[in-house]
Amino acid sequence: MIRSLKIYIYAILIVIGSGFKLRRAKKFTSQSYNKLNEEKIFAGPKMVSQKVIQKTKSDVHVYGQENLPEEAVLFVANHQGLFDILALIGYLGKPIGFIAKKETKKLPIVSTWMELIHCVFIDRSDRRQAVKDISQGISYLKNGHSIVVFPEGTRSRGSKLNEFKSGSLRLATKAKVPIVPVAINGTYQMMEEDKGKLKPSTITMTITEPIYPTDYQDQKHGELAASIQTTIEETIRSAPPNKYEGTKAVH
Repeated sequence: MIRSLKIYIYAILIVIGSGFKLRRAKKFTSQSYNKLNEEKIFAGPKMVSQKVIQKTKSDVHVYGQENLPEEAVLFVANHQGLFDILALIGYLGKPIGFIAKKETKKLPIVSTWMELIHCVFIDRSDRRQAVKDISQGISYLKNGHSIVVFPEGTRSRGSKLNEFKSGSLRLATKAKVPIVPVAINGTYQMMEEDKGKLKPSTITMTITEPIYPTDYQDQKHGELAASIQTTIEETIRSAPPNKYEGTKAVH
């Protein structure tokens, strides 16, 4: 447990230490949008995410980066654990924002970074406000900013997926951008499997082939969600074995 506590403290300190990069990143937001500025802004969260994962002694393996389109896309991923977010930010290979709960706005420094990388904060308790929030996400996609959604709605805390909800896919269908399914495996073993005690894992992240608007335009949202879920489930089943499976938490 002491080792886990040290990693938590390390994560907090490195976030605090990113404050200098945050001040620099804010300057880029006042300039006209271009891919170079977006990469410069995203470098801060990417660095923090990589360092925290490295501190856990975990391995990260990314497959399918050749499937990443140049344009903005909606990434649709399964959600095993909290480290999914760090793995995506640190290793996906493309600047991304997220659909996040409004409660994350209370996190100092982190919430400011989230705003800079074009995250969308959803108020689930206020349907009217949630519709406005989704409209903001559609606008981000149309303006060239990629977004990640977790259609399960919550962490599965295991390798078995919860049913995908179709609502978040409207971000892509309204913005008319490609959808890219991403299969993540191994993250739940880092924290959720042992009640918050941290241990190393082998994280595999597989980027599957894009689904373009011409491919999904005749599909209903429910059918599309089910098809994407099947793609991710099959990809996870074929993932290499986790060499850390069955290990005890680091103390």
